[in-house]
Amino acid sequence: MTTQKKLSDYIRKFLEHAEVGRNQSLKTIENYQHYLNRFLTWYGDKNPAGITLEDIHKYRLFLNRYSDERGRTLGVKTQNYHVIALRAFFKYLIKNDIQTLPPEKIDLQKIPERTVEYLSRDELERLFKEISGEGITTLRNRAILETLYSTGLRVSELVSLNRSQVDLKRKEFMVRGKGKKPRIVFLSERAAGHIEAYLKAREDNFEPLFINHGRGRKGDDITLGEKKRLTRVSVEYIVRTIARKAGIIKKVTPHVLRHSFATELLVNGADIRSVQDMLGHSSITTTQIYTHVTNKRLREVHEKFHK
Repeated sequence: MTTQKKLSDYIRKFLEHAEVGRNQSLKTIENYQHYLNRFLTWYGDKNPAGITLEDIHKYRLFLNRYSDERGRTLGVKTQNYHVIALRAFFKYLIKNDIQTLPPEKIDLQKIPERTVEYLSRDELERLFKEISGEGITTLRNRAILETLYSTGLRVSELVSLNRSQVDLKRKEFMVRGKGKKPRIVFLSERAAGHIEAYLKAREDNFEPLFINHGRGRKGDDITLGEKKRLTRVSVEYIVRTIARKAGIIKKVTPHVLRHSFATELLVNGADIRSVQDMLGHSSITTTQIYTHVTNKRLREVHEKFHK
């Protein structure tokens, strides 16, 4: 007599497949585990063959009405992430001839159209003007902002940069973004100059491109260098603080600089496919969110016909 496998067994196999079979990032796997474990807790550790559309309907009601001990609820987007994880899981089961609910039967909730926050040319000038001085921290912060705006890097990609990775002569280098997908990014003359000035002012041989310059012993130790590597939280704080000092009212994050990079390209005539490649978007649909704020043709039509 064979014992039927339970939901927890299949979830473990799915996560292993995501890691080894699909080579997905650790963050993606952690998210899958979080969302699927919530479904496991709600549904129970039973065989997935019994899951019905009615179960999914009840689970979605549970997500919509959910609140934690601090009263925090789940937004529509987060609820959809739970459902997306379930659909990916069901797709894996069916592909491996394990009976369950077909994923195509599960629809996602419609969410409000995404809007993009970006900085105007005036706000960008005020932001960069706010950073002046020759101190090592100031030089680093200027190099960080220039790099973010010049390349459109995600903050996670920025903090993972190493000195040996960045070619300041060619003003280009490769990064691996979401899903470890490689892409080439380009530095402006100005950004390359600020990175070079920052590196010349450093007295260490640590490999990370951007480090914490707080007190600590000097040395070439690799472990010490990694400990001094700036975190994404540190970079977010740096960007937010400089923007506040510059008198910019809107919330400014590294991702807002990424949005500003893309918007500036499109406003000045870059084609959307090229911008997609530079941002490292796997789908053109993601890049199209920028066309709402950069469509010159719509402005021309409005000016021509609206009297």
